[in-house]
Amino acid sequence: MRKPILSLMILFCLCAMADNHIRRIDLSGTWLFALDREATIGPSDSLTETIQLPGTTDTNKKGYPIVKKDESTHLSRLYTYQGRAWYKRIIEIPDNWRGLPIHLFLERTKPSEVYIDSKFIGSSNDISTPQVFDLSAVLTPGKHELTIMIDNGSGVPQQLYASSHAYTEDTQTNWNGIIGKIEMRTDSLEHNTTPEVHPNFRNFHIEKQHFYANGHKIFLRGKHDACVWPLTGHVAMDVESWHDYLSTCAAYGLNHIRFHSWCPPEAAFVAADDLGIILQPELPFWGDFNASDTILMQFLHKEGENILRTYGHHPSFRMFALGNELWGSIDKMAEFVNDFRKIAPDKLYTFGSNYYLGYQGVKAGMDYFTTCRVGGEGWGNYNTHTRGSFSFADADDGGIINHFYPNTQMNFEEGCARAFPENSSQVFAIPVISHETAQFQTYPCYDEIKKYTGVLYPYNMEIFRSKLEKAGMLDQADDFHKASGLWSLQLYKQDIEMDLRTKNMAGFQLLDLQDYPGQGSAYVGILDAFMDSKGLCTEREWRQWCAPVVPLFITDRFCFTTENGIHARIQVANYSGESLDGKTLHWELTGPGITESGEMKLFSTEGLFDVGKLDINLYHLNIPTQLQLLLCIDDTEYYGVPYHNTYNLWVYPDNNNLKKLQRKVIVTDVLTAQIARQLEKGKNVLLMPGTSDLTIGGLFQTDYWNYRMFKTISENNKKMVSPGTLGILTDPLHPLFKSFPTEMHTNWQWFPVIKNSHPMILANTSKIYRPIVQVIDNIERNHKLGLVFEFQVGKGKLLICMADLNKASAYPEGRAFYSSLLEYMTSRDFAPKTHITLDDFLRLITTPVVEGKIGELNNISPY
Repeated sequence: MRKPILSLMILFCLCAMADNHIRRIDLSGTWLFALDREATIGPSDSLTETIQLPGTTDTNKKGYPIVKKDESTHLSRLYTYQGRAWYKRIIEIPDNWRGLPIHLFLERTKPSEVYIDSKFIGSSNDISTPQVFDLSAVLTPGKHELTIMIDNGSGVPQQLYASSHAYTEDTQTNWNGIIGKIEMRTDSLEHNTTPEVHPNFRNFHIEKQHFYANGHKIFLRGKHDACVWPLTGHVAMDVESWHDYLSTCAAYGLNHIRFHSWCPPEAAFVAADDLGIILQPELPFWGDFNASDTILMQFLHKEGENILRTYGHHPSFRMFALGNELWGSIDKMAEFVNDFRKIAPDKLYTFGSNYYLGYQGVKAGMDYFTTCRVGGEGWGNYNTHTRGSFSFADADDGGIINHFYPNTQMNFEEGCARAFPENSSQVFAIPVISHETAQFQTYPCYDEIKKYTGVLYPYNMEIFRSKLEKAGMLDQADDFHKASGLWSLQLYKQDIEMDLRTKNMAGFQLLDLQDYPGQGSAYVGILDAFMDSKGLCTEREWRQWCAPVVPLFITDRFCFTTENGIHARIQVANYSGESLDGKTLHWELTGPGITESGEMKLFSTEGLFDVGKLDINLYHLNIPTQLQLLLCIDDTEYYGVPYHNTYNLWVYPDNNNLKKLQRKVIVTDVLTAQIARQLEKGKNVLLMPGTSDLTIGGLFQTDYWNYRMFKTISENNKKMVSPGTLGILTDPLHPLFKSFPTEMHTNWQWFPVIKNSHPMILANTSKIYRPIVQVIDNIERNHKLGLVFEFQVGKGKLLICMADLNKASAYPEGRAFYSSLLEYMTSRDFAPKTHITLDDFLRLITTPVVEGKIGELNNISPY
């Protein structure tokens, strides 16, 4: 119980409070202040400015106002400052504190020096935990001058400034100030690293390749957290903000957060304890774990000890990693883990999230392995992978999802089965968590700009918007955002379900549910940087495939034929800790001309298990049709609705009139002089040109993470550069699609066409010209790209398709697209609105386009 302490007078109306053991003086409020970039101020000097604490120089508009507004790799600080800053105020110690231990408590800050009455007391460079200074020997009842110097320009190993999310300008920013609680306390400095008992985390442990809690197998559905707080530029320190943040994560089905190269404050652990979310903090490091760098090793070891001793009692703190994508001394990593295990033996440890980019495999001392691959592989092999997407610098063709014919049976069992500790007698492989899963880009929503009312401003977004406007496509920005986002949503579903289909996988850590506004500006989230919806899906829709129980449709394709029908298996991934024995899985297939349904009985099994086979005849469907399959487990409830999942499927008649249609138009890959004359005289021509300097490659998925960074890395490593596109944009009501059902965006039925495509740069067309099927370019390049487009040339009509439809026709959906396109060309609907001369068309497809320079952007991890 708390009660006021009487007879306490403190300057500035400070409030003193006490509980059963600890008395506190709150030091928040107005402080005297001075910047000291040249290090010329001392503790006895007078300070003339004022500042509000808790806060930072940014939140108080101290420092240097922004001048250059051309930063496109991350958000911009409106006021920047790096160096020493002085903070000073008068404190008054009450008489009844005489003889008590007195400590200064700074909940979170940067390297500091503390002075009482101009006398040096001590310094600290604890950045992951509170800084606590023992003032018992120098404080007596009465008034004293407290002076604190904070330095955000030195005091920690240099490697942290560009890498750790405790410092980097890409997200949190390198602020100067003191945030959270600022107090004088009469407490001891004891730490408890033993977790408190909590029903959500009881008996958290590992059995074989899975995590268990409360006696049940669980699956970690996690996200990466990079300390993105756009309004303050620093981490929130209050429980309410963290409760809101983590509640949003939980509403999207997540039960786990990985903190990339930083450790959250007390408030995060308190909120996670309440919500039952498992946290994995990390040492504040991303780089070379260099055993010979004594300063770095001592600093990181100290930070690890502090984190474990300060937050180890929280039941949500179950896992700990040594940093992000480390390389360097594996022996030193093992030594750190052994030391930390002595301090907090209840925690589960790994050397680092995706250490050595997974190539070194599992080592003795790891409890679990967070990675994108397990060991090395030959280029072009995918059997070590533990996620579905990669950059073109990391994996041939950008990984499994972009490379292989779409299906719902691919998984990572082979990679996870390799997770045995090297040179160990251990019988079982250890748990594998998919590292930074997904990373599918979405074109940004420029309406978000107005939300930046705090210390950071998105000049990067303004730059990208200006580039789009210059290219004449600003009116399409919202459609680009929607089309790329809805396609990325399907890609996220696929990547997550690949993890759930893997019986020996233990979890995933998404990158990300939330946009990452730095490192080149990576708009990979389903939510924006503020954790607000982008309007791409509801929480309920997302939870179809991200929940404790997920029904799964297992088959080798999304596109079927009327002759063969649908042949699939149904599985359920059950990590709810609850029995499904005796419950019923209801399935329903619906679409134009079809409604089929059925039931399957479930039995009590945890983890991934088979339910039954699904065989459906489709012979009565005589036109191309899009269907939806619903799987629903009756008599269950999660956020008020039963566990369910849906799939878009397509069916095509086996016989179409493709050959007949081909004879009605001129089909060519080269516009010869003879064909050009026929075109001008009134013939309909389908032109499927080859590649040229005006074409780019065909990318099925949306580009991975950030085009600028991985373009740099690929070029430096002599690897193929990703085409860098973000899916298609089209009008599903266009008559070209009468026999090829589609949405406005890419979906699985487009794979044969897009993988055999090479979109053309249409910069030589007028700014108002729009292709029928447009390919969305990335934010750096902003090309107008055409996959299918048309012109009236003389008396004839010309349709250009930048895909090899003969190769695409190896698949039923490819044949359907080809037929639908030809049906359009032989109908009255084929009436191009844009008239062009033959000479102008030839210039359009041959005149070089001058591209703007895209700057280099390197990653910290070595490639």
